[in-house]
Amino acid sequence: MFLRTENFRTFLQFYPIVSFLVALHFVLWIWISFGLPGGRFLLETMVGYNMFIEQGEWWRLFTPIVLHASFGHVLFNSFSLVLFGPALERLLGRNKFLLAYVGSAFIANVATYLLEPSYFSHVGASGAIYGLFGIYLYMVILRKDLIDQANSQIVITILVIGLIMTFVNGNINVLGHIFGFVGGAILAPLVLPKRRGYYTHASTVSNFSFRRLFATMPRKLDKRTIIWMILGILIILGMITR
Repeated sequence: MFLRTENFRTFLQFYPIVSFLVALHFVLWIWISFGLPGGRFLLETMVGYNMFIEQGEWWRLFTPIVLHASFGHVLFNSFSLVLFGPALERLLGRNKFLLAYVGSAFIANVATYLLEPSYFSHVGASGAIYGLFGIYLYMVILRKDLIDQANSQIVITILVIGLIMTFVNGNINVLGHIFGFVGGAILAPLVLPKRRGYYTHASTVSNFSFRRLFATMPRKLDKRTIIWMILGILIILGMITR
């Protein structure tokens, strides 16, 4: 489900929204960080600055999603999107996936605007990515027909680590993470496929769904090894971002 086996060309073909977002992350980071023409203007115009939102610059509730503060920041968020986004893009379809992704970030940014002081500013795709976590947890709890037990355990483990990292790492928009997660859970019933009457056995359906929709894992790796590989990578990248 989370371990990608596609080559680069196939990945672009199967997951165009995820690919576009990751590319946009790096293009904007390079543009701004290396001082290319217009980079300063983009930064000043797109940062989620509460004071300017109060003055009517409402687009700042959306634009921070694609900006990042450092190479570690853009690398970790983009890696997380590549890890967690493809399965949902195939399951939801392009339009609903984009709606869920942007909608979760919007809810997170609105909460940040309402609950943080005027001088507060933020950038990053974390709110949107935690929205994906919210959708996965909704599936684990209420839509077991869409996910099997093994993948449910992986989701819960990664979610716990993600929440711990939210409160351990410094310089984190904690409200953005929390309300991005809440936003994803709220949007989940609106974007997930409807239940079908002929789905009679949850485990059978979940196996069918993931075998059809997601890339299969290499048989040489057992599930426990794959889980620890994912957790190890996440922990290492989380340390880099500090």
